Amino acid sequence: MTDSIVHLKSVCYQHDNTSILSDIDLSMGKGEIVTLIGPNGAGKTTLVKLVLGLLQPSQGIVNRKKKLRIGYMPQHLHIDPTLPITVKRFLQLANPNQLAIKQVLQDVGIAELLNRPVQRVSGGEMQRVLLARALLRNPELLVLDEPAQGVDINGQNELYQMISTIRDKQGCAVLMVSHDLHLVMAQTDTVICLNHHVCCHGYPEQVSNDPAYRELFGAQQAAALAIYQHHHDHDHDIHGDVICDHKDGKHG
Repeated sequence: MTDSIVHLKSVCYQHDNTSILSDIDLSMGKGEIVTLIGPNGAGKTTLVKLVLGLLQPSQGIVNRKKKLRIGYMPQHLHIDPTLPITVKRFLQLANPNQLAIKQVLQDVGIAELLNRPVQRVSGGEMQRVLLARALLRNPELLVLDEPAQGVDINGQNELYQMISTIRDKQGCAVLMVSHDLHLVMAQTDTVICLNHHVCCHGYPEQVSNDPAYRELFGAQQAAALAIYQHHHDHDHDIHGDVICDHKDGKHG
């Protein structure tokens, strides 16, 4: 895609002679929200690290827009409970501009926490602090690793709606890793099912009977969630395994 800010083509990654990711294609354009789902050990974190440039592919190409500004929200961040640091000081480590800090705290709905010690914020509040820190980079690409982890159900709804609002306001692309499919589906443009390769991808609209999806998440969960339309680059048998085209060895 000529207008993509991140483009992965035929990317593979191996570690200790073990294949973690195989034949990954991914393009993200400005203002697009892409949600990455898959079981534990599927390679989601590895794919995020490749997008961030923290890892280099064993094969394939990773292209990023020149001087791409990336804001990253980690899944976990441990701060020593004895460290005397406020939310304001924590955010100043990313951007010392006090006006920018006050604005971004308003944007994520926690302006009242400015001078509170980070050890005294709740899990849900800390997720918003981390989101604020990522936004202080004025990112063109916002990467969120399980952004709603440790947040109650109402907070999750608010957080995902906020992410969509931030995308609309700033025009940045958003790459999310999530397991909260029933909540995140309404706020995403494209969903990618990953299990060491891209099993399927598509728009968040309909379909719970796809073999790959049901294999990854189970028929009961698949039927209970708001699903999306799949666009396949291969077929699956009744067990969810990939069917190969034996004429050329490629996925059917």
